[in-house]
Amino acid sequence: MVKHRLNLFSVVMAVILMVVLSGCGSTESNANEEGKIKVAMITSDGGLGDRSFNDSGYEGLKKAEKELGIEIKVVEPQDVSEGEKYLTQLAQNGYNLVITLNLGHEKVLKDIATQYPDTQFAIFNTEVEGDNITSVLFHEQEGSFLAGALAAMVTKDEGVNNINGDSVIGFVGGVDSPGINKFLVGYKEGAKYIDPQTKVIVGYSNSFADPSKGKEIALSQIEQKADIIYQVAGATGEGVMDGAKSKNVFAIGVDSDQDYIAEGNVLTSVMKRVDIAVYDLSKSAQSGKYDSKIELGLKENGVQLSEMKYTKDMINPDYLSKIDEIKEKINNGEIKVTDITKN
Repeated sequence: MVKHRLNLFSVVMAVILMVVLSGCGSTESNANEEGKIKVAMITSDGGLGDRSFNDSGYEGLKKAEKELGIEIKVVEPQDVSEGEKYLTQLAQNGYNLVITLNLGHEKVLKDIATQYPDTQFAIFNTEVEGDNITSVLFHEQEGSFLAGALAAMVTKDEGVNNINGDSVIGFVGGVDSPGINKFLVGYKEGAKYIDPQTKVIVGYSNSFADPSKGKEIALSQIEQKADIIYQVAGATGEGVMDGAKSKNVFAIGVDSDQDYIAEGNVLTSVMKRVDIAVYDLSKSAQSGKYDSKIELGLKENGVQLSEMKYTKDMINPDYLSKIDEIKEKINNGEIKVTDITKN
């Protein structure tokens, strides 16, 4: 009888132990399901809706949410000075990865990253050193070189309806700064590679969110015989494209494929694949393994020209063959495009 009771006690204890162990396993599983990787992105000036740099980053973030199952958040500061506040808040709120697209945050980022070593930070378009900081850099000058070369060929071709035949092209930047002039120098070098006599008219809007100013500058450059204008000005660039459309000349888009914004009046767009970089960073957040620096150029498909859906049939196909040839020479080092941020 005693032996029977002991056996029964052993069976009961074994069942209880199995239930407890099973419960422990279930708790761990639930924690993993609930403990989603959290990724936040702070936009640059202009915020979402710029159909350019910020929107490209957001596309990559939404793709990561859909395909990787991560939790995402987007913050749109009204001013660069709010960077410290948002970087700190997002780290305190447990985001695994905090991405800022605003290079103006570089000064405060290093100190904040030191205070929150368990949070990974990433910043675009500038390099900041830190154990938990990833710097994402693009070779925008390479894509801009291709755009300049194409512009220099097209601007002389009076066989294209909206071209005046003068070797004059334009450039509108958001602000006069190394980050913007990196595009400008590549654009100029590409144009001069084709024709050293090409004139490049340069203007700055001093804003990334003022389309009316962008249009005003574009119209002024058109009056000076520019018939192709490259805009590197965020949402301000919409005004540049509007101005080009109103005078039936060409604009060149930036960061995203903006050809559709003014069909037939955006010659091409210099695409900077912010979307791919944001998505890849989100994948790194899942593994917890990050690179300290990521560089993306033509060779990595980090920068590229758009497919020119609305304009490629308007221009001589030999021009596009020449662009392919130039691209290959840049990739193999035969052509070296100046990066003014490294000089």
